[in-house]
Amino acid sequence: MLILPSKRLVSLSGRTILRWLEKRRKDFFYKKSKVEGYRSRAAYKLLQANKSYHFIKPGSIIADLGCAPGGWLQVAGKLVGLRGKVFGVDIKPIKPLDIKNIEFVLDDVSNPKLPEKLLKLAGKNFDVILSDLSPNLTGIWDVDHARQIDLAEKAYKIACSTLKPNGIFFTKVFDGPYLKDFIRKVKEHFKDVKILKPKASRPESAELYILARGFDGKVLGGDTK
Repeated sequence: MLILPSKRLVSLSGRTILRWLEKRRKDFFYKKSKVEGYRSRAAYKLLQANKSYHFIKPGSIIADLGCAPGGWLQVAGKLVGLRGKVFGVDIKPIKPLDIKNIEFVLDDVSNPKLPEKLLKLAGKNFDVILSDLSPNLTGIWDVDHARQIDLAEKAYKIACSTLKPNGIFFTKVFDGPYLKDFIRKVKEHFKDVKILKPKASRPESAELYILARGFDGKVLGGDTK
């Protein structure tokens, strides 16, 4: 997943793309993912965050929003074990994974019926909602930041409609002027909110992750579950 440097205008010319591809080939976590069989270097971001905070446990029921190409699905599927279940959601199909406790859902996070659909598939409320959603980047920072926070908002609304009380929400965000207000909203329904920068995130990237724990069980605009 291409993350452009913070607050810069970047031309997506052929030369720029070639430089990015060359940089990726030399990237430690990119090479590590190829050796260890993960579909993306993003797998290590989730692995590192979970190693520090242990929010994915055996037996957990999880939804992974924006799951393509499947790196987080691989990680979550292994961590929850056969007693757990992971539902991966994306607007485009992914190559099937040979992991029995993973189910792919072809859908859009903008679909207002998605929360109900996920709850029906799971048969219960979720322990964890993951989101690595990212927009198609324009290279215009203000636009990309606003679009990414909008996706994080959509993931947050899904989390508040599907999580069990004390559930966990882990989402990508881009640093910028809209982040503070988004964090404020998350704190309204979660007891503990942390901002993380996993080592696998490129230092020059504006990419951050929010780990929100202790969901209060209240559906947005509704009553306690």
